[in-house]
Amino acid sequence: MKYPIGIQSFEKIRKEGFVYVDKTDLVYKMVQGHIYFLARPRRFGKSLLVSTLKAYFEGRKDLFEGLKIMDLETEWNQYPVISFDFNGIEARNHNALRANIVATIQKAERQYGIEPLVLDSDIDVKDLVALRFNHLIGELHEKTGQQVVVLIDEYDKPLLDLLDTGNPDDEQRLINNRELLKAFFSIFKATDQHLRFVMLTGVTKFSQITMFSGFNQPDDISLSDRYDTLLGITEQELHTVFAESIAELAGTLGKNEEETKELLKKRYDGYHFSERMIDVYNPFSILNTFAELKMRDYWFASGTPTYLVRLLGHSQEDIMTYTSGEHTLDEFLNYKADVAKPLPMIFQAGYLTVKGYDPEFEMYQLDYPNNEVKQGVITLLANDYLQLNEQAASWVQKIVRAMREGNLEQVRKLFTAFLAETPYSMRPKKDEKDRELYFHYTFYLLMRLISCYTVYTEKQLSEGRADCIVETPKYVYIFEFKLDGTADEALQQIRDRGYAKAYEADQRPIYIIGASFSSKTGTIEEWKSEE
Repeated sequence: MKYPIGIQSFEKIRKEGFVYVDKTDLVYKMVQGHIYFLARPRRFGKSLLVSTLKAYFEGRKDLFEGLKIMDLETEWNQYPVISFDFNGIEARNHNALRANIVATIQKAERQYGIEPLVLDSDIDVKDLVALRFNHLIGELHEKTGQQVVVLIDEYDKPLLDLLDTGNPDDEQRLINNRELLKAFFSIFKATDQHLRFVMLTGVTKFSQITMFSGFNQPDDISLSDRYDTLLGITEQELHTVFAESIAELAGTLGKNEEETKELLKKRYDGYHFSERMIDVYNPFSILNTFAELKMRDYWFASGTPTYLVRLLGHSQEDIMTYTSGEHTLDEFLNYKADVAKPLPMIFQAGYLTVKGYDPEFEMYQLDYPNNEVKQGVITLLANDYLQLNEQAASWVQKIVRAMREGNLEQVRKLFTAFLAETPYSMRPKKDEKDRELYFHYTFYLLMRLISCYTVYTEKQLSEGRADCIVETPKYVYIFEFKLDGTADEALQQIRDRGYAKAYEADQRPIYIIGASFSSKTGTIEEWKSEE
């Protein structure tokens, strides 16, 4: 099987026999509409979707033979298509965005034999671009007798690349790009009668920014039940389209197919793009896993998510607050260019996803989509927040190995040594509240790291919530940590609240561990355990 890794051309995939997950029934449903916006994380197939739409509107029927759309479409009309691709723009280069837009307009003028609009050179540059685009759309409609299709891929890249870099020149370029896009987008409203279909894709939906003030409000399908599986791979698609690939991977891993499916699910599944909560697998990681026959963190490693740390550094909140509470849709769907409120950026970039929905109160629960993302994000944050000499991932591997072996003394040593390495300058000294927040966030990061390597449950029990429960194939560990308390107090809380009752019928040995954390020394003061 040929895997289209890095290939974004629908024509190339179809002509050269690469595997293609057929979404064309959803494409057909979409093209009945007019103006759309779709946000998805990077490397989720947005560019391939744009390429597919281009082929459809150009009437390339031959490319769709054997696909679902052939049972739906009967006319295959040809429309003039203008396709903008902002993926390759180097936003820090002077006038890169304007050059990209002008080059695309020029290409369309040559392709369809349209004479460029000649304007007075005294007109503002951004208005020159907009007026030329306006002229092109009107002339295309008149010359071909068909309304025009406009596709814009990764519209937000010229903004995101310049956002919050701390460079004054980038800040000015960001302002210039916003103003240019504002003038550019205003043409869609002015030429609405000439337009058959418009699609914008991006990572982030900017809101409350005047850039869109002249743009007809698009149908935002980013969290729509209608199109939640349009990009990515569903479980049904994984098990049918990639059945041979799963069998081959299972043989390489020395697992059976059901075990392999479960490993793929934990590592790459878990994205939800609507309230229906249909699981969507990360397509980039799935394709790379089957191509390489190795399970690696392909998607997370392919980007540069250090801006996550930068964004969180501007905020009084931390990642723990985003994954432990409930949120309204507006809190995470629309990005308002407010670095003090980075949740929408983190969510739309794919580092968090919807994990629960309460229809009565219209509240959402967010969390990491899968182990690939969770391990990457938490490791990144732990190394930055705790300023470690030893990489967090290396420590977790050691402690998980000790837990699997039932070596509690080694677990104690590893916890104590790890926390002792945290620089003194990192520990808050101002007041009790700051010290308590540091304590909780530190253990949140450590426990979430451990959860990437073994089964981990933040269990809500009848008498409260245990700090951490780690389940390995042979043992169960129940942790309770106390800040400036005693290990005996922590153990007593586990007993009093019956945290172990849920495991009474479990055949595995169950260990309860109580530990006290000192805000003065920044490490474990007492550690007691019993079976």
